[in-house]
Amino acid sequence: MVTTLGWLYLVGGTVLFFFWAYGIASFALDCKNTYLPALRRLWAERREQADRESEREEEERQLY
Repeated sequence: MVTTLGWLYLVGGTVLFFFWAYGIASFALDCKNTYLPALRRLWAERREQADRESEREEEERQLY
């Protein structure tokens, strides 16, 4: 038979596991919804800037 201390141990472990799992899930959702779109936007801006710069250099070459 499980003692009172055993029940407290099981309940405490379950509660701690719940908050641990919640923290991992929350972090994963934050990454998916916040950090990944920001990185994609940053990469797209850099790509556009590189394209504009290469077009400008090509125009300069054609002028000379």
